[in-house]
Amino acid sequence: MQRGGFDIIAASITLNTLRRYAVARSLFKPTTLGRAIKKLGFVQADPIRAPARAQDLTLRHRVQGYCAGDLERRYPRLALEEDFFVNYGFVTRALHELMHPRVPQTQWSAARATQAEAVLAFVRERGVVHPREVDAHFAHGKAANWFGGSSRASTQLLDAMHYRGLLRVARRIGGTRVYAPRGAPAAHALAATTAQRHAAIDALADVAIRKYAPLPAPCLGFLISRLRYGVPQWAADRTATLARAKQRLRSARLDGVEWYWPADENPLSARWRIDDAVRLLTPFDPIVWDRRRFEAFWGWAYRFEAYTPAPQRKLGYYALPLLWRAKVIGWGNVSVVGGGLRASFGYTGRAPRDAKFRAGLESELERLRAFLNKCDSAY
Repeated sequence: MQRGGFDIIAASITLNTLRRYAVARSLFKPTTLGRAIKKLGFVQADPIRAPARAQDLTLRHRVQGYCAGDLERRYPRLALEEDFFVNYGFVTRALHELMHPRVPQTQWSAARATQAEAVLAFVRERGVVHPREVDAHFAHGKAANWFGGSSRASTQLLDAMHYRGLLRVARRIGGTRVYAPRGAPAAHALAATTAQRHAAIDALADVAIRKYAPLPAPCLGFLISRLRYGVPQWAADRTATLARAKQRLRSARLDGVEWYWPADENPLSARWRIDDAVRLLTPFDPIVWDRRRFEAFWGWAYRFEAYTPAPQRKLGYYALPLLWRAKVIGWGNVSVVGGGLRASFGYTGRAPRDAKFRAGLESELERLRAFLNKCDSAY
């Protein structure tokens, strides 16, 4: 229940307030790579490189001097893990430990478990293995994948072992995950008391909420529901987790919808400043990740169309949301052709005629060129 001074704050909040707050809190002052990931809590990953991978496109706005591939190069030296949380990506080690030992809802057959034991022994013997080594040694053959095609059965088994916490990603080589045995799992997750379990899942919920806040009630519910991927063993706790989260958070009702954000933040604070910069965001950037919130904030539907047949695309294969000040005003399609950057843009209305926008767009393209070219020999 909201009381006292906060009633006055909540009554003063508008959709424009929350929109500015959402953009400003996510685009914090650029810092070091480690600090940026700690502040974000986790960074969603995607293998498509158009013109760079999603994790790199996310971090370039938030890390000083960041260039494409820095996360992959520096990953072995950072306190990070690749893992599945509410989506797949790079998580802090503390967050990773909260999710394990993970107990998937589907059990392996005896034959599958035997295969996994043999592969785990193989990985332990060698320390670090590339999927090709596992495939060459065991010759598991091919298996159907969720795209409707086929892939190496060994690769699928390694993915499953990684998800179950038997293996960890030691590093990547050319984008391919290279695996090592995971250390002994923390015993707390299965042996925890009810209070300890609630504290752990609430901590997980808070990491996700802080990344994507402010959230309208339907989006908050959707986000909490996705914890079933990170901690399937606690799937039955999701309804109670959502109820506890709503008690911890601040909220305001706008046009019949309750919006939520962390209790230690005030959306009306002067700290949430918006600059004149123009930014091209990845489709997975926290500012635009939730499509329902996107439509509530900016009044149009953004869709990720990489897997949409080309004739049916409206925005483009990998359209990057175009942010200016506190509004997503359109999208850009960017590619590298002959060593140069090629960009085209679409707008929800007219392209802004403001000279600051034109200068900002050119500055953003120059930053993008530097980001792609600075370390291209190593990427």
